[in-house]
Amino acid sequence: MSDLLQSEVRAMQLRHLEEAERHVAEAERHIAEQEQRIVNLARLGHDLAEAKILLENFNACQVLHIQHRDRIRTELER
Repeated sequence: MSDLLQSEVRAMQLRHLEEAERHVAEAERHIAEQEQRIVNLARLGHDLAEAKILLENFNACQVLHIQHRDRIRTELER
């Protein structure tokens, strides 16, 4: 691979890493906000079933975001 092409690929990977890092950070905020909603709903005596399912979904997505970010990091380390 030419030096120019390698440089372009690396730049693209860095952009993807930035985006992946943003997704991880956003997911962390969503999780924290949902956890707080659950606390508030519980305090008010509301049913928590759907709120907890949503939290589980956020956590599952976060696992995928982290895996994706880590794959990009691994590629950049090569």
